Amino acid sequence: MTDLAPTGHVDTFARDHLPPADQWPVLEFTTPALRYPERLNAGHELLDAVIAEHGPDRPALRTPDGTAWTYGELKERVDQVAHVLVDDLGVVPGNRVLLRSPNNPWTVVAWLAVLKTGGVVVTTMAALRATELTPIVEKTRPVVALVDHRFVDDVHAVRDSAAPDLVVVAYGGGAEDDLTRRVAGKPTHFDAVGTAADDVALFGPTSGTTGVPKITTHFHRDVLAIDDTFGRDTLRLEKADVVACTAPLAFTFGLGMLVVFPLRAGACALLTEAATPVQLADLVAEQGVTVLATAPTAYKQIVASGHVDRLAGLRVAVSAGEHMAQATWEGIRDAIGLKVIDGIGATEMLHIFISAAGDDIRPGATGKPVAGYRAAILDADGNEVGAGVEGRLGVIGPVGCRYLDDERQRGYVVNGWNVTGDTFLRDDDGYYWYRSRTDNMIVSSGYNIGGPEVEEALGTHPDVAEVGVVAAPDEQRGSIVCAFVVLREGVEGDAAKVTELQDHVKGRLAPYKYPRAVRFVDALPRNTSGKLQHFKLRKIAEAEAGS
Repeated sequence: MTDLAPTGHVDTFARDHLPPADQWPVLEFTTPALRYPERLNAGHELLDAVIAEHGPDRPALRTPDGTAWTYGELKERVDQVAHVLVDDLGVVPGNRVLLRSPNNPWTVVAWLAVLKTGGVVVTTMAALRATELTPIVEKTRPVVALVDHRFVDDVHAVRDSAAPDLVVVAYGGGAEDDLTRRVAGKPTHFDAVGTAADDVALFGPTSGTTGVPKITTHFHRDVLAIDDTFGRDTLRLEKADVVACTAPLAFTFGLGMLVVFPLRAGACALLTEAATPVQLADLVAEQGVTVLATAPTAYKQIVASGHVDRLAGLRVAVSAGEHMAQATWEGIRDAIGLKVIDGIGATEMLHIFISAAGDDIRPGATGKPVAGYRAAILDADGNEVGAGVEGRLGVIGPVGCRYLDDERQRGYVVNGWNVTGDTFLRDDDGYYWYRSRTDNMIVSSGYNIGGPEVEEALGTHPDVAEVGVVAAPDEQRGSIVCAFVVLREGVEGDAAKVTELQDHVKGRLAPYKYPRAVRFVDALPRNTSGKLQHFKLRKIAEAEAGS
C-alpha cells in the first residue's frame, strides 16, 4: 500500500478503520486512464464534468411511468440535496449517510449528493429487514439516513434500538419535511468538496456467509476506475444508449450499470423498481433500451417464455451475479444474433474484472482479465498454478478488498491477491472457465445468500429444534435455498408447516432469502465434536435434485 494523500474528510472514521497496510492487496494502475490526480471527487466527475463535456440537455434518467430528467435537471436536484445535507442536517466531509430505496431517480440524486458533500454513502437494499440493517448501521455509524417513504419503518426501528442519534429523512411521500419538499428554495449549485482520490466514498455491505455483513470500502478513484476498465474497455457505452439493469443500486453491479457507466458516457439510465423477466423483456422493447444487464436466470426465463425476440433492439447485453450457462448464451445468440457479455465481479472489487465482448467471447468461458487487471489460479497455499489446473481465482487491479475493521480481511487477501471464493480453470489461451464456489455462499438468481443467517432465522421459530441450510441445484435459478429441519416433538411436518416456516423467514430476512425447499428430517448429520456436516446435506440436496 502506498502512502495515502492528505484527507479531505473532517470526520476521519472511514480512513481510521481501514485495514492495516500489510493486509491490503496489491494495487496496480497499469493504463494511462487509471492515473488519477491526488484530489478527486467522484460526484463532480460523474455529473459536473460530464455536463461540461456534453451539455446539460441530454437525457440522464427515465422511468417507465414517464419521469424524464436531463443532466441539467439531475444536477440541480443533486446540488439542492447537497445543501439540505450540509446546511440543514449538518453533514460534514467523512460523515456516513445511509440510503434505503428501490431503484428510482431520487436515490440516484441522494447518492451523488452525498459524494459531492464529501460524505460516505452506505447504500442498502430496500428488501432488508431491521435485523439485517442493524449490524450495517452498527458497523458504519451513519449520521443521516435518506429513505424512500415506503421503507422507512425498519430504519426507524433500527434507530430506536441501536442508533438513537441517527437522523432519518424520508423522500417521495407527502409529509411536510419530505426531502423532495426540503429542497424547495435551496441553491441549485454546490461546489463539490475537494476530497482526496483515496478518500473513502462508498461503503458496500456484502452478504456474508455468517450473516454478519462485511463492509467493503471504496475510494473516489475506485468509482471511476471501474469505468476506466470494464466500462470503457468492454462495455463501451455510447451517448445515445438507454441502459436498464435489474440489480439494486445497493449491489455494486447495479450501481455501475445504472449510475457510474451511463453518467460517465453521457448516456441515459432507465430505472425500474421491480420487473419479472417477461416484464423486463417487454420494457426493453417498449422503452427503446439498447443496453441490458441482469442475472443469467432472467435471460434463461426470457428464452424459455418465448419472449427473446423482445430483446432484438439491444446493442449490448451483460450477464453477471453468477455463471451464465452456455446453452442460455447460445439460445440468445441463435435467436437474435446477440452475444451476451458474461463477467465475474465482486463487491470487494466493486465491479467486473474478467469478461469478454463481441468476437473475443469464447462460449462457456467467463473471459479474460479486463484491461487494468491480471488474474491467476492459486493452489491451497496461495501459489500460482499453470493452465489446465483448477484452483482459487486470484485478482489484482486498480481496486481491491479493504474491509472496514474486519478480521476477515486476512482471508480474502492472500499474497497480495484478492481471492474471490470461486474455483476457476485457465486454458492455454488465457480464458478463465468457472467451476464452482469455494465457500458456502448460496448464489440464487444472482443473489448471494448466507446459509447461516437463514439457519438463524428458522431457528427462532418455536417449532424448529434444529436446522441446516445448504444450496440445492435448480434449473431456473442455478441454486435455491434448501433447509433441512428437525421439528420439536409432536409437531407434524406437512405442507402447511412448510409455508409457515417460509413466511417466518420472509418476516425476518429479505424475502429472496427464504428456503424454497424445506425437508423435514429426524436428525441432522454431525461429526464427533457435534459440528453440523453441511457437506452431507449438500449431497442429499444434489441427489434429490437429480432424481
